Amino acid sequence: MTKKERAAIAVERLKQLYLEATCSLEYHKEKPYELLIATRLSAQCTDARVNIVTKDLFQEYPTLQSFADADIQDIERLIHSCGFYRTKAQDIVNMSKSLIADYDSILPDTIEELTKLSGVGRKTANLIVGDIYGKPSIVTDTHCIRICGRIGLTSSKDPKKTEDELRKILDPKESGNFCHRLVHFGRETCSARSPKCMECKLNDICKEGIKKLKI
Repeated sequence: MTKKERAAIAVERLKQLYLEATCSLEYHKEKPYELLIATRLSAQCTDARVNIVTKDLFQEYPTLQSFADADIQDIERLIHSCGFYRTKAQDIVNMSKSLIADYDSILPDTIEELTKLSGVGRKTANLIVGDIYGKPSIVTDTHCIRICGRIGLTSSKDPKKTEDELRKILDPKESGNFCHRLVHFGRETCSARSPKCMECKLNDICKEGIKKLKI
Protein backbone atom coordinates (compact mmCIF):
# COMPACT_ATOMS: atom_id res chain seq x y z
CA MET A 1 0.00 0.00 0.00
CA THR A 2 1.39 3.40 -0.99
CA LYS A 3 1.37 6.40 1.33
CA LYS A 4 -1.18 8.07 -0.91
CA GLU A 5 -3.50 5.06 -0.68
CA ARG A 6 -3.05 4.86 3.08
CA ALA A 7 -3.78 8.58 3.37
CA ALA A 8 -6.99 8.26 1.34
CA ILE A 9 -8.24 5.49 3.62
CA ALA A 10 -7.38 7.50 6.74
CA VAL A 11 -9.23 10.53 5.35
CA GLU A 12 -12.39 8.54 4.67
CA ARG A 13 -12.43 6.71 8.00
CA LEU A 14 -11.92 9.86 10.02
CA LYS A 15 -14.64 11.50 7.99
CA GLN A 16 -17.00 8.74 9.11
CA LEU A 17 -15.92 9.14 12.73
CA TYR A 18 -16.15 12.93 12.79
CA LEU A 19 -18.76 14.28 10.39
CA GLU A 20 -18.14 17.84 11.53
CA ALA A 21 -14.57 18.90 10.85
CA THR A 22 -14.46 22.00 13.02
CA CYS A 23 -11.71 24.02 14.60
CA SER A 24 -11.63 23.70 18.39
CA LEU A 25 -10.84 27.38 18.85
CA GLU A 26 -13.85 29.66 19.35
CA TYR A 27 -14.20 33.05 17.67
CA HIS A 28 -16.86 35.28 16.12
CA LYS A 29 -17.21 34.43 12.43
CA GLU A 30 -17.67 38.09 11.52
CA LYS A 31 -14.30 38.85 13.18
CA PRO A 32 -11.80 36.48 11.53
CA TYR A 33 -8.87 38.27 13.16
CA GLU A 34 -10.03 36.68 16.42
CA LEU A 35 -9.08 33.26 15.06
CA LEU A 36 -5.61 34.62 14.33
CA ILE A 37 -5.29 35.84 17.91
CA ALA A 38 -6.70 32.63 19.40
CA THR A 39 -4.30 30.53 17.36
CA ARG A 40 -1.36 32.62 18.54
CA LEU A 41 -2.47 32.02 22.12
CA SER A 42 -2.75 28.27 21.52
CA ALA A 43 1.02 27.81 21.21
CA GLN A 44 2.10 25.61 24.14
CA CYS A 45 -1.44 25.87 25.51
CA THR A 46 -4.60 23.79 25.22
CA ASP A 47 -7.48 24.97 23.05
CA ALA A 48 -9.79 24.58 26.05
CA ARG A 49 -7.73 27.06 28.06
CA VAL A 50 -7.54 29.47 25.12
CA ASN A 51 -11.32 29.43 24.75
CA ILE A 52 -11.71 30.34 28.41
CA VAL A 53 -9.24 33.20 28.08
CA THR A 54 -10.57 34.61 24.81
CA LYS A 55 -14.11 34.80 26.14
CA ASP A 56 -13.04 37.70 28.37
CA LEU A 57 -10.31 38.96 26.02
CA PHE A 58 -12.66 39.43 23.07
CA GLN A 59 -15.21 41.11 25.28
CA GLU A 60 -12.63 43.53 26.65
CA TYR A 61 -11.28 44.24 23.17
CA PRO A 62 -14.19 44.04 20.72
CA THR A 63 -12.45 45.44 17.63
CA LEU A 64 -9.16 45.09 15.79
CA GLN A 65 -8.45 48.76 16.47
CA SER A 66 -8.93 48.22 20.19
CA PHE A 67 -6.26 45.50 20.11
CA ALA A 68 -3.90 47.78 18.18
CA ASP A 69 -4.42 50.53 20.78
CA ALA A 70 -4.26 48.19 23.77
CA ASP A 71 -1.96 48.50 26.75
CA ILE A 72 0.31 45.48 26.42
CA GLN A 73 0.36 44.96 30.19
CA ASP A 74 -3.42 44.71 30.21
CA ILE A 75 -3.30 42.08 27.45
CA GLU A 76 -0.67 40.24 29.49
CA ARG A 77 -3.00 40.24 32.47
CA LEU A 78 -5.87 38.77 30.50
CA ILE A 79 -3.84 36.05 28.75
CA HIS A 80 -1.48 35.21 31.61
CA SER A 81 -2.77 31.65 32.05
CA CYS A 82 -1.96 30.77 28.41
CA GLY A 83 1.78 30.86 29.10
CA PHE A 84 4.48 32.90 27.33
CA TYR A 85 2.09 35.78 27.90
CA ARG A 86 4.60 38.60 27.42
CA THR A 87 5.64 37.48 23.95
CA LYS A 88 2.08 36.62 22.96
CA ALA A 89 0.74 39.98 24.16
CA GLN A 90 3.39 41.83 22.17
CA ASP A 91 2.58 39.77 19.08
CA ILE A 92 -1.17 40.36 19.41
CA VAL A 93 -0.74 44.14 19.53
CA ASN A 94 1.86 44.20 16.75
CA MET A 95 -0.12 41.92 14.40
CA SER A 96 -3.21 44.07 14.96
CA LYS A 97 -1.29 47.23 14.08
CA SER A 98 0.14 45.58 10.95
CA LEU A 99 -3.27 44.35 9.80
CA ILE A 100 -4.64 47.88 10.04
CA ALA A 101 -1.65 49.67 8.53
CA ASP A 102 -0.64 47.23 5.82
CA TYR A 103 -3.77 45.22 4.97
CA ASP A 104 -6.70 47.62 5.50
CA SER A 105 -7.79 45.53 8.52
CA ILE A 106 -8.34 42.47 6.31
CA LEU A 107 -6.55 39.19 6.97
CA PRO A 108 -4.22 38.22 4.10
CA ASP A 109 -5.31 35.11 2.23
CA THR A 110 -1.89 33.63 1.55
CA ILE A 111 0.61 31.86 3.77
CA GLU A 112 3.37 34.11 2.45
CA GLU A 113 1.64 37.31 3.58
CA LEU A 114 0.28 35.92 6.84
CA THR A 115 3.71 34.81 8.00
CA LYS A 116 4.90 38.41 7.71
CA LEU A 117 2.72 39.23 10.72
CA SER A 118 4.25 39.22 14.19
CA GLY A 119 4.20 35.77 15.80
CA VAL A 120 2.52 34.04 12.85
CA GLY A 121 4.13 30.82 11.65
CA ARG A 122 3.07 28.37 8.99
CA LYS A 123 0.77 26.42 11.32
CA THR A 124 -1.26 29.52 12.10
CA ALA A 125 -1.16 30.73 8.49
CA ASN A 126 -2.42 27.38 7.21
CA LEU A 127 -5.30 27.46 9.66
CA ILE A 128 -6.33 30.93 8.49
CA VAL A 129 -6.20 30.21 4.75
CA GLY A 130 -8.11 26.98 5.31
CA ASP A 131 -10.79 28.03 7.81
CA ILE A 132 -11.30 31.64 6.74
CA TYR A 133 -10.71 31.42 3.00
CA GLY A 134 -11.47 27.77 2.26
CA LYS A 135 -8.15 27.14 0.55
CA PRO A 136 -6.18 23.88 0.76
CA SER A 137 -4.32 23.85 4.06
CA ILE A 138 -2.28 21.54 6.26
CA VAL A 139 -2.03 22.47 9.93
CA THR A 140 0.89 20.51 11.31
CA ASP A 141 0.18 20.70 15.03
CA THR A 142 1.34 18.10 17.54
CA HIS A 143 -1.61 15.81 16.80
CA CYS A 144 -0.97 15.87 13.06
CA ILE A 145 2.75 15.24 13.39
CA ARG A 146 2.32 12.43 15.93
CA ILE A 147 -0.51 10.57 14.24
CA CYS A 148 0.74 10.87 10.67
CA GLY A 149 4.11 9.61 11.83
CA ARG A 150 2.56 6.63 13.58
CA ILE A 151 0.38 5.73 10.63
CA GLY A 152 3.33 5.94 8.28
CA LEU A 153 2.25 8.90 6.20
CA THR A 154 5.24 11.01 7.19
CA SER A 155 8.77 10.44 8.40
CA SER A 156 9.68 13.79 9.98
CA LYS A 157 8.77 15.52 13.23
CA ASP A 158 9.58 18.90 11.77
CA PRO A 159 6.34 20.85 11.06
CA LYS A 160 7.45 22.23 7.68
CA LYS A 161 8.82 18.89 6.47
CA THR A 162 5.66 17.14 7.66
CA GLU A 163 3.56 19.68 5.77
CA ASP A 164 5.59 19.13 2.61
CA GLU A 165 5.25 15.35 2.88
CA LEU A 166 1.49 15.53 3.41
CA ARG A 167 0.97 17.91 0.49
CA LYS A 168 2.29 15.17 -1.80
CA ILE A 169 -0.21 12.54 -0.67
CA LEU A 170 -3.37 14.29 0.56
CA ASP A 171 -6.25 15.42 -1.62
CA PRO A 172 -6.07 19.25 -1.37
CA LYS A 173 -9.86 19.40 -0.98
CA GLU A 174 -9.66 17.15 2.10
CA SER A 175 -6.43 18.26 3.73
CA GLY A 176 -7.76 21.03 5.98
CA ASN A 177 -10.65 19.00 7.34
CA PHE A 178 -8.39 15.98 7.75
CA CYS A 179 -6.13 18.00 10.06
CA HIS A 180 -9.11 19.15 12.13
CA ARG A 181 -10.28 15.57 12.48
CA LEU A 182 -6.79 14.48 13.55
CA VAL A 183 -7.11 16.79 16.58
CA HIS A 184 -10.31 15.07 17.72
CA PHE A 185 -8.88 11.65 16.92
CA GLY A 186 -5.69 12.44 18.82
CA ARG A 187 -7.59 13.48 21.92
CA GLU A 188 -9.96 10.53 21.92
CA THR A 189 -7.94 7.64 20.52
CA CYS A 190 -4.38 8.26 19.38
CA SER A 191 -3.07 10.14 22.40
CA ALA A 192 0.60 10.84 22.93
CA ARG A 193 1.13 8.55 25.93
CA SER A 194 -1.60 5.92 25.83
CA PRO A 195 -2.93 5.34 22.32
CA LYS A 196 -5.95 3.04 22.22
CA CYS A 197 -4.62 0.86 19.43
CA MET A 198 -6.95 -2.05 20.12
CA GLU A 199 -10.07 0.01 19.44
CA CYS A 200 -8.56 2.30 16.83
CA LYS A 201 -10.38 2.48 13.50
CA LEU A 202 -7.08 2.91 11.70
CA ASN A 203 -5.11 0.09 13.33
CA ASP A 204 -5.10 -2.08 10.19
CA ILE A 205 -3.43 0.64 8.10
CA CYS A 206 -1.25 2.11 10.85
CA LYS A 207 2.37 0.98 10.79
CA GLU A 208 2.78 1.31 14.55
CA GLY A 209 -0.61 -0.24 15.21
CA ILE A 210 0.11 -3.24 13.02
CA LYS A 211 3.44 -3.76 14.71
CA LYS A 212 2.03 -3.35 18.21
CA LEU A 213 -1.03 -5.56 17.70
CA LYS A 214 0.76 -7.94 15.33
CA ILE A 215 -2.09 -7.69 12.85
